[in-house]
Amino acid sequence: MGTQTRLLDGTFEVRTTKGPNVTDKKIIAIVGGTGHQGGGLVRAILDDPDGPFAARVLTRHPDSANAQELRKRGAEIVRGDLDDEASLRAAFDGAYGAFVYTNHYDPQAPEDAANRSRARRELDQAANAATAAKAAHLRHVVWSTLEDTRPHFAHLGSDAPVIEDDYTVPHFDAKGAGNAEFLSRGVPTTILETTLFYEAFLTTRKPRREPDGQLVVSLPLGDGTLSMVAAEDIGRTAYGIFRTGAGLVGRTVSIAGDVNTGDDVAETLTRVLGEKVLYRPVTPQELRATGLPFSGETANMYQFYNEASDLLIAKRDPAALRATLNPRLQSLEDWMTEHRDELMP
Repeated sequence: MGTQTRLLDGTFEVRTTKGPNVTDKKIIAIVGGTGHQGGGLVRAILDDPDGPFAARVLTRHPDSANAQELRKRGAEIVRGDLDDEASLRAAFDGAYGAFVYTNHYDPQAPEDAANRSRARRELDQAANAATAAKAAHLRHVVWSTLEDTRPHFAHLGSDAPVIEDDYTVPHFDAKGAGNAEFLSRGVPTTILETTLFYEAFLTTRKPRREPDGQLVVSLPLGDGTLSMVAAEDIGRTAYGIFRTGAGLVGRTVSIAGDVNTGDDVAETLTRVLGEKVLYRPVTPQELRATGLPFSGETANMYQFYNEASDLLIAKRDPAALRATLNPRLQSLEDWMTEHRDELMP
């Protein structure tokens, strides 16, 4: 897919020769580039045609409509599967850097589910990506991750139950543990800690209309404060990290587009929808009792957001991120205004 020339300092200069055109742009291989996070990075690269990077989209489905649309815009599309290390090595070949994230909720084949948990799958996938990145001599990897909740819960002696393996919030903890897969192999990595997506307000946290006609939004947050972000802005911020370059290798960037209480969310919805919206808190215990899929894990997640809110918010500064890495970082109200029609029940 490209050629590498070793420089005197032991690093590599990358030049792609795939396809009819040759480019001196630095290739960023983007895992899941047809999804929300990776797609945000692909679009950020394509929206900056005079910038230093070219987008190589890794997908298990190169013929999908999303992949073909990105191809039309100028992205390179290749097959890549986090469960297939060889495919990652081939896809990373000739690239300057890579954006990597794992999807805890990606459907799991029955035979795979019988042999490993979703958390174990994420750790295996992180190891595959890190091994492939090391073999390809990538200069910069951005790993999209989350905090490991276990040290927090252990410190408090919390009553949050273990969900699978030894994880209290598996989709957080496995990603947090996955950091070591990159760092232990000496892969030049920036750790990008994400948070709850605004997109939750289109699904599980969507406003609902009660029998009396009142619009209500519920969060298992009590009177706590929550950091949130648009999924698109994760990719956009990753673009800012790649543009900043080596100075962020070995560093952790924690992202949020806005910080809100439940009442703040309701007030924002009221302004955007033009109709009064009330905040109705529920407790993590009430959420666990619903028995819905992943309700125990989600309840633990909100318990962590609530109990650790001071720590999580202190690490995240939306104004600083806008000034340095992502000037397009959306506030909750910006995002809700854009998605107004979808927010209505």
